[in-house]
Parts: sequence; C-alpha cells; structure tokens
Amino acid sequence: MMFHVTSSRNRASIEKYGLDWRRMGAAPGIAGSPVPEQEGCFLAPDEWTADYFVAMNNTGGPVDVWAVDEVDPADLLTSGEGYDYFPGIIPPTRLRLVRADIPPAEN
Repeated sequence: MMFHVTSSRNRASIEKYGLDWRRMGAAPGIAGSPVPEQEGCFLAPDEWTADYFVAMNNTGGPVDVWAVDEVDPADLLTSGEGYDYFPGIIPPTRLRLVRADIPPAEN
C-alpha cells in the first residue's frame, strides 16, 4: 500500500474518477503548483512520507490522505526533485480515504 496527499477540495473528483493528473484544477498541488508537475500522481511509500507531504501542504486549505492499493514500486518514476510518482491514472476502486480534512500547519 502507498499513499497520496491532496487538497480536500479534490475529494469528490477522486471518488468519481480516481487519481488522474489531467483533472487537476480544483486546488493547487501540495507544493503549491497550479498545474501538474509530472504526468502522473505522486505517491508516498509509507505513512511517515505521507506525513512529510501533509506538513508541506501549500494548498491553502485542508488535505486528505488516500491509501492506494495494487501499485508495483517498479512502475514508479522519480521526478527531478526526487519524489516518486505513478505515470498513469489510478481508478477509485484502488483508493481508500484514510485521513480527511487535515488542517494546514500553523507557522
């Protein structure tokens, strides 16, 4: 199992379409980018790494953490910044919301 962290504003789209980088637009990415940084979905290999992305939250609002099933680590690519992503769409049947509406960290 892997994890994906995203704005809570994306929840309805994820529940309907899964993780699809082409549908980005309801909220900026975790790093604050208004457009996809890669043609794929960033995944964290464990909860510790997911928490790192939760703390990074630059979405301007709360985030959700999704568990992602059936991902072969060999299918992941690594971005220039060193983060792993799946170069495709992950259907909603392989996703489970595990943490919802985590508020941004206070600075």
